[in-house]
Amino acid sequence: MKRVIILGLLCTVALQAQDVIQWRKDRTGIYRESGLLKSWGEAGPSLLWHYDGLGEGHSSVAVSAAGKLYVTGMTDGIGYLYAFDTSGKLLDKKEYGHEWDKSYNGTRGTVTPDNGKLYLVSGLGEVVCFNESDLSIVWKKGLLTDFDGSNITWGICESPLIVGDKLIACPGGKEYNIVALNKNTGELIWSCTGDGDLSAYCSPIYLADQQTPQVVTMMQKHIIGVDIATGKKLWSFEQVNRHGVHPNVPVYADNMLLCTSGYGKGSVMLRLTDGGRNVEKVWDAPLLDSRIGAMVKVGDYAYGSGDTNRFWFCVDWKTGELKYKENTLPIGNVIAADGMLYCYSDRGDFALVRTTPERFDIASRFSITMGTDQHWAHPAIYRGVIYVRHGNTLMAYKIS
Repeated sequence: MKRVIILGLLCTVALQAQDVIQWRKDRTGIYRESGLLKSWGEAGPSLLWHYDGLGEGHSSVAVSAAGKLYVTGMTDGIGYLYAFDTSGKLLDKKEYGHEWDKSYNGTRGTVTPDNGKLYLVSGLGEVVCFNESDLSIVWKKGLLTDFDGSNITWGICESPLIVGDKLIACPGGKEYNIVALNKNTGELIWSCTGDGDLSAYCSPIYLADQQTPQVVTMMQKHIIGVDIATGKKLWSFEQVNRHGVHPNVPVYADNMLLCTSGYGKGSVMLRLTDGGRNVEKVWDAPLLDSRIGAMVKVGDYAYGSGDTNRFWFCVDWKTGELKYKENTLPIGNVIAADGMLYCYSDRGDFALVRTTPERFDIASRFSITMGTDQHWAHPAIYRGVIYVRHGNTLMAYKIS
């Protein structure tokens, strides 16, 4: 009996860990759900509920192990953290300080849930830790004020990365370029000077399977790898576009990193060598210039849209060979689940697309008509429901 109870507890813990959703699920954009619909009606999937009143913002939905939904929004220049249950009931709302109101106003980075705490980085570079139980603020740190960082043209846009007891963020300062903070106290554990680049709207990722486990991110002029234990820079690779904008999280698989940038720069595939202490270029693809829509790897192929090149693309992961480019849908962001792509265009079109390298094969399509401002927030899938944020409005659609 004791063994059965222990196994049950372990399964419960594993299920909860699996159900936690941060930025793009686990930063890959791949949602590991099954039994999802392969087509929708002409009006789209069934709308379960919507909430109008988030304020301005482009941040996405996060889900904690407790099954609560979290999203941020700005009203009258002040940022708020919202907590919902899965029926759409507003459970709580917490003010956390001033937010970005200088251009394309509103909240940016997505909340990172972790072990009863919630973490976010505001557009003004404030790192905030909340208790999930009552949304009380545990600690705050300023990436710009405490670590000599500088804000960037459209405001800091970063979702904090949690690895063990470390919170990783990128102030972009000369001395404190990339930092690890104690997630419980906010105190500095280490800092890396990197290449001295400013932040570039990118959220860092963690590579645990290298001989030297590391943090990887894109800064203003370089892709960079940093030893998670010490903060030592391991390698960097120059990646420059005319605005220093690299919002897309690198896609990591098979010991390779696909790094995509907009404004005509295109993509580069890097292979890690020497146990993760160096990289080499495998291929590049100038046409594949996703700016804020990100990419997903499904099987042996990568899918996403361009920026200057306003097409949806599929490329061979290993070689970079272009399999298709099609413009039957305006460009936008993409996530994937259960053999399908979920493509949310910057014009408000939402498409369900089959994952095949042969063509951009749209199974169903409808329009997002509620909400305000830009269609930039990336959707999130949780237990057969897709959550779509469009500015002031959060929508929940049943897709199972």
